[in-house]
Amino acid sequence: MRRLFFAALIFLFLGPVPGTAFRFPAVDLTQHAAARPLLFAPQDAGAVRFVRGWRLESPHSRFGGFSALARTRRDAFLLIGDNGYWTRLRIGADGAVSDVRIEALPTPDGRPRRKAMVDSEALALDPAGGCAWIALEGINQVWRLDPDLSAIKARRKLPGARWPANRGPEAMVRLADARSVVFSEDADDDPRGREALLFTGDPAEPGAAPIRFLYDSDGRGLVSDAAPLPDGRILLVHRRLGFDPVFTTILAVLDPADIAKDAVVRARTIGRVPVPLAENYEGAAVSVEGGRTWLWLVSDDNFNVWQRSLLLQFELVDLPPRKAPDSKKAARKPAA
Repeated sequence: MRRLFFAALIFLFLGPVPGTAFRFPAVDLTQHAAARPLLFAPQDAGAVRFVRGWRLESPHSRFGGFSALARTRRDAFLLIGDNGYWTRLRIGADGAVSDVRIEALPTPDGRPRRKAMVDSEALALDPAGGCAWIALEGINQVWRLDPDLSAIKARRKLPGARWPANRGPEAMVRLADARSVVFSEDADDDPRGREALLFTGDPAEPGAAPIRFLYDSDGRGLVSDAAPLPDGRILLVHRRLGFDPVFTTILAVLDPADIAKDAVVRARTIGRVPVPLAENYEGAAVSVEGGRTWLWLVSDDNFNVWQRSLLLQFELVDLPPRKAPDSKKAARKPAA
């Protein structure tokens, strides 16, 4: 019954509601975008401190639906939409947007584009070679693309994952040791948690079977994205549906050292997006500059007229310390 209730909420708020699903009545492929500053004061307290944000807008008919995010340079971003289109842009210190490019992801062997084939939900970049891994929900696959996102170099169906087409891979993170973790949105009927996979090699290449584990979100909602933190842990973005606000975004930290075969893994809450900025956040990226750690979030507007494509910047400070091996007390020890 609970699953039916949340399925109804998702259909109502995120599905093709008549009059709201098609924001672009006519096709426009203009390569232009703007970033309008959000009027919300910066914060100086808490572990997740809001710094600034923008509402992203474009006349391009394929702009929006952002489900994945990467910060490629100091002022440059890569956004992946669940419609199978990507956007590159730069935002200057004054908020001016430049170098806008909006293009379609390739399809395997040039096949016709279908929503299920290109439903991209997660992104990971190789900082050395520049290639990109994309997790696709409709077909339960991971693709590795070239740096230009113009060619599929490898692709693999998630082994052993019989995930529903609309509840499959939703978040993916590539760790510093080249392992990759893929989280399902809402797969598996196990009451202990949602199914996730740890790959010891390239998730887009044939290889050893991944390590299956369960993630218990502990009431935070469903995972909508993930990003690696400088200390090796994983930042998780959770989306919880309600009525006021419709979307609650809760952030938590997970230690990959806790992952083991068939284990139930939990995270620690570090903060949430303020209610005045509530939206459907599905993309996350973490960057480090000048010894400070920044979190970037982008929202999926689902091409609805009542939703927004927001890009937010937060600073992460005073995160809880990593748990020492075999020590439960260390997890409760306050940061110095």
